Amino acid sequence: MAAPGLCRDCLRRIDDDAPARCPACLSPRLLRHPELFGLSLAHIDCDAFYASVEKRDDPSLADLPLIVGGGQRGVVTTACYIARRFGVRSAMPMFKALALCPQATVIRPDMAKYAAVSRQVREIFMEATPVVEPVSLDEAYLDLSGTAALHRAPPAIVLARVARRIEAELGITVSVGLSHNKMLAKLASELDKPRGFGVVGIAETIAFLAAKPVRALPGIGPKAAARLAEDGISQVAQLQSLGAAGLRGRYGRWGERLAETAFGRDARTVEPSREAKGISCETTFESDIADLAVLEARLWPLTERLARRLREADSHAASVVLKLKTARFRLLTRRRTLARPTRLATDLFQAGRALLAPEIGAERYRLIGIGAGELVAAAEAAAMGDLFDQGPRHDAKLEQAVEAIRARFGDAAIARGLGLRGKPR
Repeated sequence: MAAPGLCRDCLRRIDDDAPARCPACLSPRLLRHPELFGLSLAHIDCDAFYASVEKRDDPSLADLPLIVGGGQRGVVTTACYIARRFGVRSAMPMFKALALCPQATVIRPDMAKYAAVSRQVREIFMEATPVVEPVSLDEAYLDLSGTAALHRAPPAIVLARVARRIEAELGITVSVGLSHNKMLAKLASELDKPRGFGVVGIAETIAFLAAKPVRALPGIGPKAAARLAEDGISQVAQLQSLGAAGLRGRYGRWGERLAETAFGRDARTVEPSREAKGISCETTFESDIADLAVLEARLWPLTERLARRLREADSHAASVVLKLKTARFRLLTRRRTLARPTRLATDLFQAGRALLAPEIGAERYRLIGIGAGELVAAAEAAAMGDLFDQGPRHDAKLEQAVEAIRARFGDAAIARGLGLRGKPR
């Protein structure tokens, strides 16, 4: 008997023998898997997100190779799938990308536009399930457990409906990964890009991972892969053959983590509070403050702390959120999308100060906070500007030096001028 399936175009459920096309709409986009209607955890990734948005907004680019990136001296942020056929990849130096594909059209990133589309995508996700954990502007985890009664359809059909709706309403495409944990859902979403729908079931987990190179596992970067290669290990199957005890004996605690991933174990849950909390820092004053200079002085150390937490998370902020609570306990939040993602305290502070200034007047404030919104991975953010842009590079070196001093001697060992103005005496 054929595995249960569905048509990804008309959403018809197919339980009979495997036809070549959908009996209802004749679409060839049929999805079949033995566990298709029993899985509920998904990872959804927008396909070549920035490039897709640009092509949507300029149809003349539809059939052309397109690179979104930082100019001749910058790096590639996103390459459309046509450009990828020539070997162009994200984070590749622009001069190399243009050597591979000299006919490509190059467009500077427009983060405000991408953030707006990301919010529209998120709204569609939220209609499918409230349990949505954004990872970046263009991807998120969704847990659809317990939603079948609400939607009168199993999660697989709801996810196919979400993908179809994003394409129809927003003009971009997504790839879906469906599995029983976050790690495998992420891997499943990469199986059939673009417009993909990958499924990894419980029964096939070990065999599915065994065929993968070790670099496919989360947490295995070039250095870790090189270390394993020194021991003759390049495939996940080799890790599995050593077993948990063997890996622990050879690599210690790292070996324990290797065993968990090699056998497809991932206990992480989808955390819907991730975006609501984001990365933010705030402080409550002993007495209410109305003076701009004093509020700015209180904002600066919070911004430094926020920048440090972004570095620890290996992320950049695509937007900044300012939080204020008045003496009457009224909460105000203000948001600004940045020209390009950053984790530099000076950039974050400038955005926060611009949001703060218009709120100064009759109100007195008892709390101030600053947060990073719409996080972007560090590797992706690096493509937003020139590699040789000396301004950001100088600021980054300065902030790194300050952090190094504080790590050795404590936070009070050094303070920058922005944090000295308006300090209480």
